[in-house]
Amino acid sequence: MIFNLFLTFARIGAFTFGGGYSMIPLFNREIIDRYGWLTSAEFLDIIATAEMTPGPISINTATFVGYKLAGFWGSVAATLGIVLPAFIAISLLTVVLEKIHDLPAAQNGIKGMRPAVTAMIITAALSLAPKSILRPLDLIIFCATILLSWRELLNPIIVLFASGLISLLYGLF
Repeated sequence: MIFNLFLTFARIGAFTFGGGYSMIPLFNREIIDRYGWLTSAEFLDIIATAEMTPGPISINTATFVGYKLAGFWGSVAATLGIVLPAFIAISLLTVVLEKIHDLPAAQNGIKGMRPAVTAMIITAALSLAPKSILRPLDLIIFCATILLSWRELLNPIIVLFASGLISLLYGLF
C-alpha cells in the first residue's frame, strides 16, 4: 500500500501543471474512481481540511490521504510522491529557463499554459460541486464564497471558518 501511494501521488505530481487546484480532478480520479480508497464525502472532507491548513493544498491533500490510508508512513510516501516530481522538474527547468526566458517562443509557451490551467481549476470545481452542494444552505454558502473570494472582501480563512460555523449552527436549529 505504501509503495502504491507513493507511485500514485508521484504520477499525479509528475503530470499536473498549475498548482494544487489543478490536481484535484486527478486526485478524484485516482483516489475515488480508480482505487476506491476513499468515498466522495471523505475526499471532500480532506480537501476542505487541506484548504484550511497552512501549506499547499496538493501537499496537504497527499499527506492527509496517505495518513488516512496507511498512517504515518503512508503520509510520508504520499507527500514525497507529490513533491519529488515537481522538485526535480523545477530544478531542471530553472537551469533551462535561465538560458531561454527572454526568447519570445518561451514566453508564448508559458502564456499558452495559463488558459489550460484555468480550465483545469474550473473542471475541479465543477466535478466537486454536485458532491458538495446538497442543501439550499450549501448553495448560499457557495455563492457567498464566490462573491467574497472574487472581490477579496474577506480573508479565505475567515470565509472557511464562517462557512463551517454557519453550517454547524444551521444543523443545531
